[in-house]
Amino acid sequence: MIYRTLYRHVLTRVDPERAHHLSSTALCALSRVPLAPALLRRLFVVADPGLRVRVLGMDLANPLGLAGGFDKNAAGVEALSHLGFGFVEVGTVTALPQPGNPRPRMHRLVADRAVVNRMGFNNDGAQAVAERLKRLRAVPPRHPVGVGVNIGKSKVVPEERAAEDYATSARLLARYADYLVVNVSSPNTPGLRDLQSVERLRPVLQAVREAADSSSGRRVPLLVKIAPDLADEDVDAVADLALELGLEGIVATNTTISRAGLASSAAEVEAAGGGGLSGAPLKQRSLEVLRRLRARTGDRLVLIAVGGIETAADAQARLDAGASLVQGYTGLVYEGPAYAARILRGLRRPVAAAAVAAAAAVAR
Repeated sequence: MIYRTLYRHVLTRVDPERAHHLSSTALCALSRVPLAPALLRRLFVVADPGLRVRVLGMDLANPLGLAGGFDKNAAGVEALSHLGFGFVEVGTVTALPQPGNPRPRMHRLVADRAVVNRMGFNNDGAQAVAERLKRLRAVPPRHPVGVGVNIGKSKVVPEERAAEDYATSARLLARYADYLVVNVSSPNTPGLRDLQSVERLRPVLQAVREAADSSSGRRVPLLVKIAPDLADEDVDAVADLALELGLEGIVATNTTISRAGLASSAAEVEAAGGGGLSGAPLKQRSLEVLRRLRARTGDRLVLIAVGGIETAADAQARLDAGASLVQGYTGLVYEGPAYAARILRGLRRPVAAAAVAAAAAVAR
């Protein structure tokens, strides 16, 4: 209640990207204050053995993670663990550092509990993020979480060199990642979504697999993240390709370019501009894509569900539909630091059943 009041009367008056930066910086700073991590964990961590899952080789305290996009540069992994997430997906990281698109590039649609962003993969680059993750791995946190790394294409790299560009990131980052996600579904890098066609996606995934495994000396779990805007037959095609290439899973779904059915006024939507929309409006389509993927692949792939997960009921619906793990981002923006705790307290205890398929997929 306190956060919602603060959000409504204070944070909505601050540029969304600046508010994100201030809150992230404050959380990281607070986590370095003696006794503060213990207090944060007392407030926000749900310690329930019944929520533990083993997925993609990770032993996790719970199946709820923070989606890619929040911690682009792996600067706050340990701090974010104090908010109760079982795993954190950092990135999107590109081989080359890049500033992203011009500001303003993030807007709220409060009536829809949604965010529109056109960030453009602003990040410090794969080398810098790898160094941060190396330091994190060198001194394991007292309260470890799973760490996924989401990689994308550098904007200046032409499409014909996309596979090489993704492979460079994989080569630098794979040894520090519990899993890798190939992001070909952000609408904010020109031409990126074209890589979701199986003809273009195949060489990218093959290059990433080879680079990740050869550089890390192990088989790194590899997933691909797809858009909710794909036609059903294209969802099927990506699923078939993932099975053919032996990927471990699919992340479903990224943001949408659709603006259909929004409660916000036409003027507000127009003012928000182009880019990917995240939050509550994705709920139904993301669930539909998840169900289609599970029907297509059975228990042969790990499915990570993301998009419109605001409540325990939303998360439970994804687990019941076959997701092994769930992720949030925009829900954290609107619900505040107690977001993960509210969801986890409302989950039914036998979520471990959702991980059975994941364990089978990894073991195959």
